Amino acid sequence: MNVIPVIDILNGVAVHGIRGERKQYQLLKSVICKSADQPLDIASAFKSLGFSGLYLADLDAILGNSANYNIYGKIVAQTGLDLMVDAGITDITKADEVLAADVPKIVVGSETLTNLDFLGQAIKVFGENKIVVSIDLKHGKVLSASEVIAQMDAVSFAQELGQVGVKQIILLDLDRVGTEHGINFPLLQTLIEKTGVEVLVGGGIRTLKELEELRELGLSGALIATILHNGKLDVNELKSAGFL
Repeated sequence: MNVIPVIDILNGVAVHGIRGERKQYQLLKSVICKSADQPLDIASAFKSLGFSGLYLADLDAILGNSANYNIYGKIVAQTGLDLMVDAGITDITKADEVLAADVPKIVVGSETLTNLDFLGQAIKVFGENKIVVSIDLKHGKVLSASEVIAQMDAVSFAQELGQVGVKQIILLDLDRVGTEHGINFPLLQTLIEKTGVEVLVGGGIRTLKELEELRELGLSGALIATILHNGKLDVNELKSAGFL
């Protein structure tokens, strides 16, 4: 199982995400990087610590403002991290623009997704290995710009994603982001059992033991941020446990 650090960008700088309440996000402070509010610096710190991947949420783009394409390109060029980016992608043009910044994978978040047809089209154009779909949960429900998708539960939506050709999904519980409140293991278990897709999880991870339990469950990856930045999880622990 891959352990993948996260960077949230808002107004061009790295911020600390808490419960998806973006108006309350503050500049990121971290024990692993003095200039942690600078996305490139924190990405470089992750690379130096031994991480190979990075999840970047471009909140500027997700909120309908200009995407930080220059930041994506610099991170890839200067760190070589296997970058996946959620930039509020809703059409082929935007997907193409993000991938043109040398981003290996795009993340299509259910929050901004307007219909399933786009996903099928994107997979045909870019290939299944370029597309990851994030099932964004808020108050236990799928958050989506599509009324049809918003009426589905997470498992039904994941099954629909599998049918249109999606091979990798992220279960992202926004209510748990930045809280260290733990993971919804029963839902993850059901997703794994009832879908044929690779499952990653983000939001609320609090301990190394929880990461080990996720690995035993058969997850493909886990997104972490808060416990790295506040020092509650040491990178040496990850290395000893075989995650890095």
